[in-house]
Parts: sequence; structure tokens; C-alpha cells
Amino acid sequence: MSIDVEWARGELSRFLELTELYRPPDPPGMLVFSTRKSNRGKPADIISSAHVVEQILDRVLPDWRTEIPADGNQRINRWYQHREAAQRADAALQRDAEIRERLGDTAPRLSAASLHPWVWSAARALWRDGHFREAVTAAARKVNRETQNKVGRREVTETALFQSVFSKDDPKPGQPRLRLMTDDGSDTFRSVQRGAAAFAEGCYAGIRNPNSHEDGLPELPQHEALEQLAAFSVLARWVDTAALAT
Repeated sequence: MSIDVEWARGELSRFLELTELYRPPDPPGMLVFSTRKSNRGKPADIISSAHVVEQILDRVLPDWRTEIPADGNQRINRWYQHREAAQRADAALQRDAEIRERLGDTAPRLSAASLHPWVWSAARALWRDGHFREAVTAAARKVNRETQNKVGRREVTETALFQSVFSKDDPKPGQPRLRLMTDDGSDTFRSVQRGAAAFAEGCYAGIRNPNSHEDGLPELPQHEALEQLAAFSVLARWVDTAALAT
């Protein structure tokens, strides 16, 4: 679903107005010597606006919490980081299409928020804090749990689970299957099921296991972590849309 640019820019503009600093006027008949400034908006209004704005920022600038410095200037204005992010997001919403066209970068972009909900809901909090490797591991665990829920099995997990559910064999008592297409006995059916099982094994053996079991690994670069999340998103979508055969 695309962003309602006009609405989003309106919310950003309102937040920037509420969090603008100004020097309150002196009380009548008094002269106050102070450099203290306050936000124009009431605290309750700012917090309410920030709740919406943070979600806009997460869509437009997914890495704003880690890329925009929060220390130092927040002593002057608590909402400094949010304000800078809001200003950048507004520029992005207003001119992103123009910039990409002028600079020749018209390649499609992958947004973490567009990944399968199982994946992004599990990864989101860790991702926002810059823990990309842990975010991928959390997504892998979530896909595993949801697959167990769909087939009603708890005694088997990860690679063994997916080998079973994507097996080309007929279902057995206690061993249901997930069918990505109708079992018509064709080579295509067998290829699809075999490929899904192999893909799932690659995700867990090649991504999930190293991320979880190797101590001292450096943090994943963000773009690599996003690619890994995308792999689990593909697997999650296959499981979610597959027909359950019992």
C-alpha cells in the first residue's frame, strides 16, 4: 500500500509546529532575564502527534533512529532527533521521485515494512535499535512458530519441520503437508515442493544457525540483514498461502 503523501506531510508539518522552540513572553509587569525556551505545543499534543509521526518515519526513513544523532542537542529540545527526521522525511516525500529520476536511480526499493507480517513484526523492535543480526534471528523463529501452528506440530522444528511439511509424499497421521500447488502428480508439482524444502533448509542452515550460534560475530550490515529478512519473508508467504493437506 502506497503512502498518502499529502496526509503524511501534513502530520509532519503539524509535529514540527508543535515542537518548535520559542521564548515565552514575560508575565505582565515583569521582566525575566532567561534564555530558556519551550515547545510551542502542549506536551500531551506533542506526544499524540509523535505517535503518528514515528510510524511515518519508520516507513519513509526506516533507519532514522540510528542514523540521526540523538545526543547533545536533545538537552536543548527533547524532540531534536524527531524534528530532524521529520524534516528529512518531508523532503523525501516531496522530492524523492524527482531526485531518483534526475539521478538515474529508478530501481525498485525494498521496504522492510512491506515484508510478510510474521517477519517484520518479529524483527521490528530489534531492527529499530540497530540489532540487525538479532532481528533476523527473531524473524526466523517467528516463521518457524507460525509454521508449527499451521500444521499443528510442536515436536519437530526448523529444517526437519520444513522437510516434512513440504514433502512430496502423501500426508500421514500426525504429518500434514503444505501444498504450494495442486498435487497433480506432475514434474512441476514435485519441483515446487522440492524447491520449497531446499529453500527453507538454506534459510535455517545458512542464515538462522550462523546468526544464532556463532559468538563474537560482527553486526550484520543493514543491507545484508534486509536481504536475509526478505528470504524469510518469501518462506513465510509460501507457508501462509499454502494449502494444508491432512
